Amino acid sequence: MSWEMAVFRLLFVLVFAAASYHLQPFNWSHEGSAVLGACLGIFFVGFEMRLSRVNLTKLIGATVGSTLGILAALMISHLLSLTAIERHSASYIQVALLLLMAYVGLVIGADKGQLLNLSAMGGLFSGDRPASGSAKILDTSVIIDGRISDICETGFVDGTLIIPQFVLRELQMVADSSDSLKRNRGRRGLDILQRIQKMSGVDVQIVENDFPQVRAVDMKLIELAKVYQGKIVTNDFNLNKVAQLQGVTVLNINDLANALKPVVLPGESMRVFILKEGKEYNQGVAYLDDGTMVVVDNARKMISKTIDIAVTSVLQTTAGRMIFGKYDDRAKVEMVNS
Repeated sequence: MSWEMAVFRLLFVLVFAAASYHLQPFNWSHEGSAVLGACLGIFFVGFEMRLSRVNLTKLIGATVGSTLGILAALMISHLLSLTAIERHSASYIQVALLLLMAYVGLVIGADKGQLLNLSAMGGLFSGDRPASGSAKILDTSVIIDGRISDICETGFVDGTLIIPQFVLRELQMVADSSDSLKRNRGRRGLDILQRIQKMSGVDVQIVENDFPQVRAVDMKLIELAKVYQGKIVTNDFNLNKVAQLQGVTVLNINDLANALKPVVLPGESMRVFILKEGKEYNQGVAYLDDGTMVVVDNARKMISKTIDIAVTSVLQTTAGRMIFGKYDDRAKVEMVNS
C-alpha cells in the first residue's frame, strides 16, 4: 500500500468522524457520534481493502446474485402485502426475506462467478484476464525448483504469470510439514514467489479460481489453463503428459535446460576439471557448469587438475546427458620433452 492511499484512507475516516460529530445521528452526544463515525469509517476502509483483493469474476457474480435475490424478495414481499397477515409480522417477514435472499444470492453468485466468461463481453474486462495464450500458470514443483525466477530475471518470460490459490495452499502445507526436508522445500518455494513478485518487468497475478468438483491439484491446473487459455509451466513429468493428452500446452523447465546445454560433438576437445575417480578402471569424472557429467578415460591420476580431453561420444538419457572423453597423457609428455 502506497503512502498516498494510506493518507487518503485516514482522511476518509477523519471526515466521517467529523460529519458524525456535526450531525449527531440518533440524538447521541457529539463525542459518541464522533466515535460511531470513526468506527464506521474504519469498517468501510477495511471492507474496501478486502473488496479490492476479490477476483473480478467473483465480484460480478456476487453483485448479480445479490441483485436477483433482492428482486425475488421484493416480489415475495409484494405478495405478502396482499395477504391478511398482521402488519408488524408482515414487515418482519419482508425484512427477513430481503436479508436472506440478498445473502443467499451474494454467496451463490460469488461461488459461481468463476463460470462467467469475461472475454466474451467485448474486451470490457480484458484488464482482469490475461490475453489469450499469454498466461503462464505455475505449478508447485516448478516454484519449489526455483529456476523459474532466474528465467524471469533474464526477461525471456512474457505475458502474465498466474499463481492459483490452491497452489499457494499446497505450498503452505509443505512449508508447515513436520518433515524438515519438506518444510525447507516449501519455504524455499514461498521465497521464490516473493522474489518473482518483486521483479519490475514481471506481471504476477494470484487468482482465486478453484474447482471444488476436482480434487487433484494437477487436474485443477489443467482446468485453470483451459479457462485462461494459458500454458502450464512445470517440471513434473506426469503432469506434462496428462496436460498434453487434454490439449493443454506445457512448458517444461527440464526440456528448456536440456535445450540450452552446449552442443558437443565427438572429436572435439574441451577443458574440464577432474573431480573424482570413475567407476571403471583408470577413469576420472568431471562436471560441466550445467551439471553434465563427463567421464574421462586415462584420467584417474589427474584428479583435482584441469586437463584438455578429446570427446569420444555423447549419451542422452532420461536423467540427462553424459559426455565420454579420453585424456591423452602422451601429448603431455611430448609437450614436456619439447
